[in-house]
Amino acid sequence: MADSYDVIVIGGGPGGYVAAIRAAQLGQKTAVVEMDKPGGRCLNYACIPAKTMLHTAELYDHALNGAELGIKVEGASLDWKALGARRAKVSETLAGGVKTLWDKNKVEMIEGEGTLTGDGNVKVGGKTYEAGAVVLATGSVAMTIPGVDFGERVVDTWGAWSLAEQPKKIAVVGAGASGAEIASAYGRFGTEVILIEMLDQILPAEEKDIARVVERAFKKQNITISTGTKVEGVEAGKGSVKVKYGDTEAEVDYLCIAGGRAPDTEALKLGDAGVETEDNGKIKVDEYQRTSNQKIYAIGDLVGEKALAHKASEEGVVAVEHAAGAETHPMDENLVAGATFCHPQVASVGVTEAQAKEAGHEVKVGRFKLGGVGAATVYDDREGLVKIVADSEYGEILGAHIVGNRACDMISELVDTMALEGGYQELARIVHPHPTISEAVLDAARAVDGWAIHQ
Repeated sequence: MADSYDVIVIGGGPGGYVAAIRAAQLGQKTAVVEMDKPGGRCLNYACIPAKTMLHTAELYDHALNGAELGIKVEGASLDWKALGARRAKVSETLAGGVKTLWDKNKVEMIEGEGTLTGDGNVKVGGKTYEAGAVVLATGSVAMTIPGVDFGERVVDTWGAWSLAEQPKKIAVVGAGASGAEIASAYGRFGTEVILIEMLDQILPAEEKDIARVVERAFKKQNITISTGTKVEGVEAGKGSVKVKYGDTEAEVDYLCIAGGRAPDTEALKLGDAGVETEDNGKIKVDEYQRTSNQKIYAIGDLVGEKALAHKASEEGVVAVEHAAGAETHPMDENLVAGATFCHPQVASVGVTEAQAKEAGHEVKVGRFKLGGVGAATVYDDREGLVKIVADSEYGEILGAHIVGNRACDMISELVDTMALEGGYQELARIVHPHPTISEAVLDAARAVDGWAIHQ
């Protein structure tokens, strides 16, 4: 007789490991199928390693450029080997933490690659496991660009974060969140960076005025930006890569392709289980993450428009609560904030001003520069901006956009206000502690009606 579980989660990343723990909390006998390490790609090869490297870049930049703050550091240098060791240690520690949480909640880890059977169960190796419900959480894989293959000198984002040596020169193709983070880290490490984006601005999903602040900052970080430019040719050699983009040619130590990711579904054999997909390869789901096979759910990078770890986690919670018959609330993807940890950070939720107008809204906009609040001068964070896009009739916040050193922490306040159906008028009356950068949110809300105090 096959081993039987109430819930089997395929993939142990931020969506899968959270789904498994929540299922166990609901009394479900639960297993996670994972072919690599607890925590999946995000924890071991993407989000966490990236932010570890970015933190070191921040400290190194402070050491080199802290004279104005009264900090003089003689002979500051990078220990690349120690940095790599710390990056690996951070991921190892957190992966161990995930495994500890699974053990605490009696979640069994099944090592191997999971495949769906015709009756919606899960096969790992030569063994089949019966499941009351299955949650697909296998995430995504890196995409290259036409005519270019990954190799020793042409790397994906993990390849960029795990280089054995610090390159003197690197080109990054794709200036979305991942590409911008790589460029910002390496630029502050002292590497010469070429950042290439085929669209007309870096961070193309963000507001133009937010992206402009980042672009100005990047030009001070050893980063040369080329927008509206396609890569026309790549010639990889043993010790370097020649890249042609637009009318320009460059020779770099490494080329990183950070242009996009595709859902990792090949091994799942979706068709065998009757799981339908969209034209773009993502899996069709309802508001409870349920696929066309009512026994099977899908979350994270496999579904929806956004590829974000925190989105995957919440979708995992919704999926297993629904499968267990517990009360749950479908996730609103429009209320999932984007967060880019370059320097300065960028965070946003909802729609841009242009998108709001295209949707037929009469909008009012509040803009407030971080330099207007006292804390921005104290913490040397004066170049940022908070922008609020609101519906002019009732004051509903349609979108919020922040650029600044603490943007990714600050955005949650705007998400909360939108989720609780508050308007900018309520936000403009919420007392914020002083001196904090978050006071800029208060004045941005007031700026919608033209009465920002510090502007």
